[in-house]
Amino acid sequence: MQPTLLVLAAGIGSRYGGLKQIDPVGPNGETLIDYSIYDALRAQFGKLVFVIRREIEKDFREAIGGRFEERIAVEYVFQELGLAPEGFRVPPQRTKPWGTGHAILVAEKAVREPFAAINGDDFYGRQSLQALADHLRSERGDYAMVGYVLRNTLSEFGSVARGVCECSADGCLERVVERTKIERDGMGVRYTADTGAVHPLTGNEIVSLNLWGFQPSIFEHLREEFGKFLRERGQDEKSEFFIPTVVNALVAARKERVKVLRTTDSWLGVTYRADKPRVAASIRQLITRGDYPARLWQ
Repeated sequence: MQPTLLVLAAGIGSRYGGLKQIDPVGPNGETLIDYSIYDALRAQFGKLVFVIRREIEKDFREAIGGRFEERIAVEYVFQELGLAPEGFRVPPQRTKPWGTGHAILVAEKAVREPFAAINGDDFYGRQSLQALADHLRSERGDYAMVGYVLRNTLSEFGSVARGVCECSADGCLERVVERTKIERDGMGVRYTADTGAVHPLTGNEIVSLNLWGFQPSIFEHLREEFGKFLRERGQDEKSEFFIPTVVNALVAARKERVKVLRTTDSWLGVTYRADKPRVAASIRQLITRGDYPARLWQ
């Protein structure tokens, strides 16, 4: 069975100032999603499922989704605040989506097979998606996460949030620790804690960029954990239900194993609008090196 690629593209992108998901970075109008899907096709994923907001459906289909529908099976699902357990009332002042864990959960009816989940505004690299596809086809049953070297994932224009991973001797995930203000510090790297204390990092830490491989069993876990989240934090208008929080809980309870697939690929992303020229230049370098054609889709 070929795995599915689940693309999380419902985020608002407040720091970026626009819809990053459909902003072109390639020489012929390609978006970061285009490059991820090109790599997914080479890795022989069998289906695409896009998680988007209903209000961007028309623009998203025209700018992105429509170009793939003749190449691979494509489905769309919508992340909406009202998709919550019966009896829960959404705070009237809330507009922010519920987060990545909820984005995956809303795709339950569209996904029946092992699947990879990616952010729509990140470039992960061919090696990373291939490794994840191979793992999902192996029928071992474990979940997986692609782990990046921290220094390969930073922005030149501000701090970033990263999940710093703690791994066991056999290469499985033990815990993801969220660090929200990571930035370059001369030749090194540092993060600033919520208390204001500054802590050095080596830059060699393994971090999560939300490139996950799951079995369909994840949906049952997500339903249970989302219910707990809403009971505890559902009335907070800015709270988010993050997938690393769910994974941490599953690993701690020994309900699932998560294999860490380490990669030397460099991450490309547009956290800030000023990142875009650098990302476009990096894409051109990859094209010159022969990793991608100048025009992805003929």
